[in-house]
Amino acid sequence: MEIIHLSAECYPVAKVGGLGDVVGALPKYQNKLGHIAKVVMPAYRSKFMQENEFEVVYDSWVALGAQNYPVRIFREKTNKLGFDLFLVHIDGLTDREKVYGYHDDTERFIAYQIAALDWINQWEHKPDVIHTHDHHTGLIPFMTGNCERYKRLSNVPTVLTIHNAQYQGQFGWDKLHYLPAFDLWKSGLLEWKNSINPLASAIKCAWRVSTVSPSYLEEISYHANGLESLLASERGKSAGILNGIDNDVWNPEKDPMLQKNFAFRTVDSGKKANKAALCAVFNLDPAKPLFTFIGRLVGEKGADLLPDIFHNALAHSHGNINILVLGSGDPVIESRLEQLKHWFGGNYNTYIGYNEQLSHQIYAGADFLLMPSRVEPCGLNQMYALRYGTIPIVRRIGGLKDTVVDIGDGGFGICHDQTSVWDVGNAIGRAYGLFQDKKQVKEIRKYMMQLDHSWDRAAQQYIDLYQM
Repeated sequence: MEIIHLSAECYPVAKVGGLGDVVGALPKYQNKLGHIAKVVMPAYRSKFMQENEFEVVYDSWVALGAQNYPVRIFREKTNKLGFDLFLVHIDGLTDREKVYGYHDDTERFIAYQIAALDWINQWEHKPDVIHTHDHHTGLIPFMTGNCERYKRLSNVPTVLTIHNAQYQGQFGWDKLHYLPAFDLWKSGLLEWKNSINPLASAIKCAWRVSTVSPSYLEEISYHANGLESLLASERGKSAGILNGIDNDVWNPEKDPMLQKNFAFRTVDSGKKANKAALCAVFNLDPAKPLFTFIGRLVGEKGADLLPDIFHNALAHSHGNINILVLGSGDPVIESRLEQLKHWFGGNYNTYIGYNEQLSHQIYAGADFLLMPSRVEPCGLNQMYALRYGTIPIVRRIGGLKDTVVDIGDGGFGICHDQTSVWDVGNAIGRAYGLFQDKKQVKEIRKYMMQLDHSWDRAAQQYIDLYQM
């Protein structure tokens, strides 16, 4: 089976969040199952593009209304990611450093989708499945099914995976002329609440829809930023498949980014060495429990409450805990988190920004990972933490609910029900108490590290979904 993944992100080419991790791993594991999975994504002006060898496989133009843009599609020559990678370079649109955040993102991603389909449409053969990810590729199921230009692809099954239903890519009807010609009676397949909504269109038009965890499939029936009724009506073709993690990348036994590699049998000495190295860099005491937050500093992740949560925890602990933050996002949250360093130096520090190597070092060196998310479709950080023997402290929501069981229920994590200063503070207090029981912590770490959250299971579930 030949599977074409279309996505705005793919690690390590370009990553903003969990979408990049998923698209960087799922095709590799599908190939291991004997299929042919490929990724087609925009060609950003990235470090990966500069440091690797590519060949041109397609040279053409893409029309966006009356404007024509030169297009080149490059293939990475060495297959170093474990799958064929194709980058869609559109002069003036995709060739930028950031993935998102430009005033013309609508034009950028529409042009990318059209260019990718134009290329696939002229292949001598047809792929078996076109798998789209989030709203950035959400117009593809509509175009393959309804645009005259892609009539040849109309019988190719399309799958949409919703990584986050809060972001939908809406734009006005004044940009309808960007799309290749189709019967205007079909415009309703693009529409949701008086605008063109790519995510809504993909939910309507894709042959199958998946979410990145079973619990998230349930949650979006009542919390999907206005798409609740649509998702309910399309529930019959929807499935919740829990994401996996790439055990080749996230493996404490072989991870080249760590101070010391370790397995579950050597977890104590391994975490001790990595914690000591981490604390030395950030001026923290390795004898104290180290709590950490890794991720985007936005309300969705509960990050707006972190300054108050951390202030209370550090003040009430009388200097007996350490906290380290790695992330970026809302400038106000960043500033408030930075200010805490003036009050709690020696017990608290931050790294504002994105640093892949540091994230690996924190997972290996920290004792606890905080995830007080308001929305968490799947969550990968808690799975990385489990793999590295770091106990997750999570809100019971989405994929966090599916992957972390509270120690009070015979599990291995610490769970709370609300994203509130009180609930998270109470969870930190429970974790501090647990940290004092060295024997129990060691047993929990060993157990966690042997849990299997690899992509093998999920990759097969996606194959089963395609075969439906």
